[in-house]
Amino acid sequence: MTIHFLSSKSLLITSCCLIVVTACTNLEQEVFSELTPDNFLQTEEELVAAIGPAYTSLYPYMGTTSLWAAQEISSDELVVPTRGADWDDGGHWVRLHQHAWTPDDPTINNTWDFLYNGVFTCNRLLFELEELDRPITIPFSREIRVLRAIYYLWLLDVYGNVPIITSHIIDDFFPRTVPREKVYEFVESELLRNLPSVTKKVDGTTYSKVNQMVVHAALANLYLNAQVYKDSSEWPKAIAACDVIIDSGNYQMERDYFANFDVDNASSSEFIFAIPYDATYASGLQIAVHTLSPLHQQTYDLAISPLNGWCTLKEFYDSYEDGDIRKGMPSTEEGPFMGRGNFLVGPQWDLSGVVRLMDTNAVNTSIDPDGPPFTLRSEINELFPSAWNEAGARIGKYEIEIGGTFDMNNDFPIYRYTDILLIKAEALWRKNPNDIEALELVNQVRARAGVIPFTELTAENLLAERGREFFAESKRRTDLIRFGKFTDAWWEKNLQESCKTLFPIPQNQLDANPNLFQNPCY
Repeated sequence: MTIHFLSSKSLLITSCCLIVVTACTNLEQEVFSELTPDNFLQTEEELVAAIGPAYTSLYPYMGTTSLWAAQEISSDELVVPTRGADWDDGGHWVRLHQHAWTPDDPTINNTWDFLYNGVFTCNRLLFELEELDRPITIPFSREIRVLRAIYYLWLLDVYGNVPIITSHIIDDFFPRTVPREKVYEFVESELLRNLPSVTKKVDGTTYSKVNQMVVHAALANLYLNAQVYKDSSEWPKAIAACDVIIDSGNYQMERDYFANFDVDNASSSEFIFAIPYDATYASGLQIAVHTLSPLHQQTYDLAISPLNGWCTLKEFYDSYEDGDIRKGMPSTEEGPFMGRGNFLVGPQWDLSGVVRLMDTNAVNTSIDPDGPPFTLRSEINELFPSAWNEAGARIGKYEIEIGGTFDMNNDFPIYRYTDILLIKAEALWRKNPNDIEALELVNQVRARAGVIPFTELTAENLLAERGREFFAESKRRTDLIRFGKFTDAWWEKNLQESCKTLFPIPQNQLDANPNLFQNPCY
């Protein structure tokens, strides 16, 4: 995997290490070069290095209790059952599933911290770049402003009413909560205002960085959810933003769906914006260790013991048609199914594919119905306190590397081309439920999955198709809200108040800042 801005970070380290020490016992060091505002950040290479922290601030996106978890575990896609002493964590995961979270819960706090850390990092870099007042810094400043707008797009989605902070923070500063529609206006204006000044290039030098296509993808997502964010739709704008990307010819659907989720997936023709994770240099993607059983250490020759946590609700697993390439096939008693799938289900085997995994601790059939043979099943017996070790289909979508460690090397797609196709399809359908182009776009996606085309689009099948395509890509909560389904009852979760579509402002933030106001419901 190529980490483009990590090489830039290395450049920054090299640029900063210009003081040469002739001997470690010589306190009179001869200075051969010294960084000053007049001689640093003179070249594009130095500027690329300098803005690296704005991008490395994205790494916690996939943290155990960060934005990805907030979007997925609160939805009908994923759940973290309490398996005896494992994954209790004070009831946090149960509350997240049942929409009973509190302003003190870890995911509520950590998601806020992650997003505002990104905002503050962008603000600091903008202050430093704009202090230089050089023409060469302008495109880089615009790039950082777009990235800051994306952080605010996520804040808008998750918390709604938040402070807009655009200056480098000073002590004793208590920013005021801004209404959600004003945050929407800020995000839109920042994206549009800075669009002309960011690079048009779409190549290896802009992979995982902001370019004009990233701006249009952010706008498409903003406009898709305008009805939720500001109570008025923007379907034509969503279509127009998608058309810029589609007509550019820069992207196309991968023939193989799983090419987007391989260990070495940086070459995906669908990726518009991605986080380039790397187990050594850019850690943070830890899906495998959180979803797999400790027994899977034998399957993938892992350097660590997985934690037997995240799994899929049976109803969501069953929403895939049999034969859907994305669903995959379960393993059998005759041997493991060697193809890829979004899920791991069925009898589990070691790396050789010859030896069955045996859970020797599973001698109590009340907590493991078939005893020692380890068989992942789509059913989950209960949410807590004693879910079976083998309950729930596990996440197989992101290729699990043989010999892998705690962190994975797969890049994570923030915006990919297939999403743009389905955003356009939905916007066209919202304008006209009988739109032929909308149907054709959705059926392109279904054709790759190997399932029969739809004959018409409905709210039900469009939402379901987005779920099947974007499973575990941090989109489901937002999609459910847009389709009016997020507060519905599902397995082990009751019907909720409509105000639960926003998370609470963290209590520690309210305590620290008297100018913040809590969201309804809390």
